[in-house]
Amino acid sequence: MTVITDTEFEEAAALAPEVVRSYLSGKGWRSERGLAGGELWEWGAAGESSLPYEVLVPMRRRRDYAGRVADILETLSVVEERRAGDILREMQLPSSDWQFLRLMPPGPSGTAPLLDLVSALNGLKDLHTAAASSALAPQPVQPGQKPQQVKDHVTAVRLDQTRVGSYIVAAHTPLPELASHRRDRTPRGASPALQESLFADDDVFPGGGPALRPFESFTRKVSRMLFAGVTCAHAAAEEAVHGDSLDGFGRYVGAGLSANLCEALVRIAGEEERPFSLSFDWAPEMPMTQASPPVTIKRDHLPALVAGAKDLRERVAREEGAILHGVVTRLSGQGYREATIYGRLLHEPSSRVRSVRVELRPEDVERAAGAWRMGSEVAVQGDVEPYGTGVRMRGVREFVIRLE
Repeated sequence: MTVITDTEFEEAAALAPEVVRSYLSGKGWRSERGLAGGELWEWGAAGESSLPYEVLVPMRRRRDYAGRVADILETLSVVEERRAGDILREMQLPSSDWQFLRLMPPGPSGTAPLLDLVSALNGLKDLHTAAASSALAPQPVQPGQKPQQVKDHVTAVRLDQTRVGSYIVAAHTPLPELASHRRDRTPRGASPALQESLFADDDVFPGGGPALRPFESFTRKVSRMLFAGVTCAHAAAEEAVHGDSLDGFGRYVGAGLSANLCEALVRIAGEEERPFSLSFDWAPEMPMTQASPPVTIKRDHLPALVAGAKDLRERVAREEGAILHGVVTRLSGQGYREATIYGRLLHEPSSRVRSVRVELRPEDVERAAGAWRMGSEVAVQGDVEPYGTGVRMRGVREFVIRLE
């Protein structure tokens, strides 16, 4: 246990009783009974037979209010194995969803190689980007050009102080719709907004349950999609390792899994392919009734995640009878039988534009050359398949210049 400082004692006096109760509720404490001027709260770890911890939470400010809150903070420091001042500072933060990335590097606890941290933080950023993109529209492969809403979310993610453990990166995302909760000091008896299901598609993953999501902000939806996507990626990787099948990766797309998310998980492991785990905490003002256990990514999951991401990209890249709208930017090959067309494949999201290598029929060459000279838009129908890091179109059925 760590004793709080004089400065922290003064800050504890400014905490509203509702903030303390909300924090305890979010950490699994239970209000057992009311006492004169306060409430008795208890906490006991699941499966333990030892006596629970108890704290007395004052319901209104009296002369000894700061001392009572200080006692609570010192008890919490024992339970959570971290400084009472760090817990106090977390109580003062805006209502947030938290993600804890636990790395398992070699060396003394609480330290990590610089290169491990660089790859882990880049992967964590990509993980939030993938989850935010899926919150807008679940897709096997998210487009490279991200909407502004996704960029704004990633910008809002904050890193906190590390936690006790091998090396734990703590990130939190404030929930704007709950920002006034602590300011306004919601009166005693007000019920928190509950969310039951953590999965976007309640039938796609076992235990989804009914989807009760009142007042869900985009930030909370991203947090939920992040948990669901990582959980489903773990399940799909397990299926690939033990069942030699990549089918799970396609099955869980509706729940937030994507090639981008799988690649982000691999990036977190870094070049040394170290195992790691992700755990999740929800803003106490909007708790989740469905359990959200930590997800551990092991070394043998990584090849499966790589293969799953590649399979998802190849599935998206293959499309028979696809239609391409764009402009010819280059003619190449023998007899100018290859055209590079920059535009949009109609079966992909409307925001995605790319360069597509098109194998022309002899009768298409003159039309393609004319469109290239005039800068006219063309429409081409054919079969799309992976080609290097992009796609190409073969088996062209129709090539027309669009007159608009």
